[in-house]
Amino acid sequence: MKTSLFACALGLILTLTGCAGYQLGGQKPAHLSKITKLAVPTFENRTLEPRLNSLVTNAIIKQLQNSGGYEIVSIDNAEAVMEGQVVNVDRSQFRSDRRNVLRTSQLLLKLRADYTIKETGSNTVIHRGRASADSYTILDSNIQNSEAQALEDAAQRMALNVAADLTEGW
Repeated sequence: MKTSLFACALGLILTLTGCAGYQLGGQKPAHLSKITKLAVPTFENRTLEPRLNSLVTNAIIKQLQNSGGYEIVSIDNAEAVMEGQVVNVDRSQFRSDRRNVLRTSQLLLKLRADYTIKETGSNTVIHRGRASADSYTILDSNIQNSEAQALEDAAQRMALNVAADLTEGW
């Protein structure tokens, strides 16, 4: 009886100490570990696509909030500010129509943005990054609607890349 109780206690101790080094939550990169409050003003739009800056900024804020690594606050309350520019939107033919190779049936959109994180007090650059994402869309009769949905999808994918860059330190 005592040996089975001792074996159960020993097994329980070994099981619980096997995960002693794990932590709940994300592990930020070392150079961003002290930042908890981040301001994300609207990105600058260097493309000809209207309202793309607010679409990208909102997607990045949402993904940073979902990751839980940073509290998104106003510039007055922030420890660091993330400034960014939407640099490029590239459209290319991914698939053509079977009967007419010049007619696009599926479109590939590539979206790229550059961003920097600066300390609010000293304005020192802590982190520089570049994010990009692709999105595919099948063109239907409303081409503008198809492109808008593809741009939103590309912005969401790019925001995932930015959030991973800022919250995962390995």
